[in-house]
Amino acid sequence: MNRRFSVDLVIIGLGYVGLPLARAASGAGLKVVGLDRSAPVVQGLNSGSSHVDDISDADVRGMLDRGFRAVASPEVIADAAAVVICVPTPLTEHGAPNLAAVDAAVADIAAHLTPGTLVVLESTTYPGTTEEVVRPRLEAGGLRAGTDFHLAFSPERIDPGNPRYGLENTPKVVGGATPDCTKAARALYERFVGSVVEAKGTREAEMAKLLENTYRHVNIALVNEMAMFCREIDVDLWDAIRCASSKPFGFAPFYPGPGVGGHCIPIDPNYLSYKVRSLGIPFRFVELAQEINQRMPAHVVSRAADLLNQQGKPIRGSRVLLLGVTYKPDISDQRESPAMDVAELLLERGADLSYCDPRVPEWTVEGVAVPRVEDHLAGAGQADLTILLQQHSEFDLGPLADHARLLFDTRGRTADHPQVVRL
Repeated sequence: MNRRFSVDLVIIGLGYVGLPLARAASGAGLKVVGLDRSAPVVQGLNSGSSHVDDISDADVRGMLDRGFRAVASPEVIADAAAVVICVPTPLTEHGAPNLAAVDAAVADIAAHLTPGTLVVLESTTYPGTTEEVVRPRLEAGGLRAGTDFHLAFSPERIDPGNPRYGLENTPKVVGGATPDCTKAARALYERFVGSVVEAKGTREAEMAKLLENTYRHVNIALVNEMAMFCREIDVDLWDAIRCASSKPFGFAPFYPGPGVGGHCIPIDPNYLSYKVRSLGIPFRFVELAQEINQRMPAHVVSRAADLLNQQGKPIRGSRVLLLGVTYKPDISDQRESPAMDVAELLLERGADLSYCDPRVPEWTVEGVAVPRVEDHLAGAGQADLTILLQQHSEFDLGPLADHARLLFDTRGRTADHPQVVRL
């Protein structure tokens, strides 16, 4: 497979996974081209503008100075030593895996695949996808994985907004269709990632990602369910978690909240349960966790109604301020944010809704623009009820309780105060 290529790496999909990958690879001296079907994304990147929280405009300009460019045409694949697929893998409206973006990327690669190229799938999917879906389509043109080209799976582990762990210092798992494919993938990532872990094969690498997020999904569901009854038995769950966390072994803290959001926790376990259900086996842990976590927005709204009733106010017509509508603190990403479900339920019950989020300049719920409050402290002083859904660092949580008429803290981030009620 020895051959000279004019491009070291083509990355398909320039979102929260692909763009950090492009930055790391270009920073290590690789000649990188990003392929994305979105014309605004391509134009923005080539003009030095980032659309991803963790990548600044200065980062993009530095990438451009090092030779990076974004394109919308797949012909560049024919000149690439390696192609990495970083496209979204959401769910269908029925909760099944939606591999449409992967299918499109694989079709582009198959049309331009040449001998010697390494193809890596990073998009999260169910075990078997690389071998059963990707490999046959790439081999349909006559080339064979492990002989004419290399094929591997390497799960993305990007954690948006994490100041401590990024792509370069998070171990990279790689699993190839053959041992040589694994070695080729390892050689690529070792050029810009500090540690590479070899999986037995593609299925083990695919399962590793789903195991990581299913572990979080199930444990979040555990504390969310506890949050629903601890109040009834007069237990401060947040303090119980603090105490349990003092144990130096056998316990990892998880925290309740208004629901789960983002690109992984609400999505990835469904890929695993889909695969298990296809075998005719129920995957009760995941399905129960999904049920509990999806119930949390309704629980938050029910608690909000109770709190207002205790003040002699119906939820209909009451002024309710939502603080933070993204799925994580200090990012602008709203994917699968539970704030949307909370807002929809509040509007259905007639609340006079507003929001404050320094990362979200405009917010629409069910086709209706929600009024935005600029000053969270002033807004809390005017609202009948303030609900803290996301603790952005711009929020001054210390004096928030003093300013709010009534504060419902779903994140457990504020101190004990007569005007504060925790989830």
